[in-house]
Amino acid sequence: MSAKSSEPETAVPAPRETTALFGHRDAEQTLLTAYRSGRIPHAWLIGGAQGIGKATLAYRMARFVLAHSDPAAQAVQSADNLYVDQDHPVARQVANGSHGGLLTLERTANEKGTMRTVITVDESRETIGFFGSTAASVGGWRVCVVDIVDELNANASNALLKILEEPPARSLFLLISHAPARVLATIQSRCRKLSLRPLETDEVVQAAAEAGGLTRRDPALGEAADAAEGSVARALTLLGGQSLGLHQRTLELLNRLPQLDQRALHALGDALPLNDRVGLKAFVDTIDRWLTGHLHAPDAGANLPRLARLAEVWEKINSAARDTESFNLERKPLVFSVFGMLAEATAARSQAR
Repeated sequence: MSAKSSEPETAVPAPRETTALFGHRDAEQTLLTAYRSGRIPHAWLIGGAQGIGKATLAYRMARFVLAHSDPAAQAVQSADNLYVDQDHPVARQVANGSHGGLLTLERTANEKGTMRTVITVDESRETIGFFGSTAASVGGWRVCVVDIVDELNANASNALLKILEEPPARSLFLLISHAPARVLATIQSRCRKLSLRPLETDEVVQAAAEAGGLTRRDPALGEAADAAEGSVARALTLLGGQSLGLHQRTLELLNRLPQLDQRALHALGDALPLNDRVGLKAFVDTIDRWLTGHLHAPDAGANLPRLARLAEVWEKINSAARDTESFNLERKPLVFSVFGMLAEATAARSQAR
């Protein structure tokens, strides 16, 4: 019998259910102003770090457009933000996924019940039927949220591109990306780019408290928010002693690279039992943040071969992490594989100096 995590996973409302938005006032106003103009771009690429509220903003925009189908209406022209009350019929329909004017493209489970690692071409082709159908019953607007566009496989990206190239009238695409610069260039060219910044620590505290039903003065929440680097999702993942401890232990080992402490790696692997999705996420997220920092360091562009090596390692690590989560594989081999790749990459970097 496999061991189970003793740390409960914080119950967090999905972005489609979340009506509150913390931070991103400027981005929200950009969307609202564009909609009020009556000439809103048909596709938006909403980019930024993971867990900062990109999907929350996308669904907030979708609710507003579906609830207010006429950009010239007084309610739209006088609106201060994109808020739609959670008791509004559109808000309830969006929350339970039943609104006929909204299509979401996201990873789904396969026939065996295992979560796929990508969004497939068959799912992407749903946009053709969706945008080809009548929208009279929903006021003429059809909205597609892609969460996240980074997970489209090559064929799915091309299928989405076809509909982006010839968008129907009154269609709106909200594409969410953790790495917008790596999105297919032809998709980028057909989107208005909207970049979201990481949240301030106090905004993370407010958003995490709201999402998790927590007390803002909780010391654990403050500590998690400090370590979250502007990400609400990361703060919620780190909440609780075990996840925060995993983050700190992983970061300590990362800061020793290219040296490897075999005993510490074994201990870290043992701290990640099967079925512990929260701990695995804390581990992978810490690695991802560390790599992101190195890839975007001020001197990163000075050594393109080194940058390419780190980018390649990033791809391999994310692929291995997705497989580990999807198939519930042993965590220790992932820990050793990740640190082995990072040690090799950082050793090469040290030699190049």
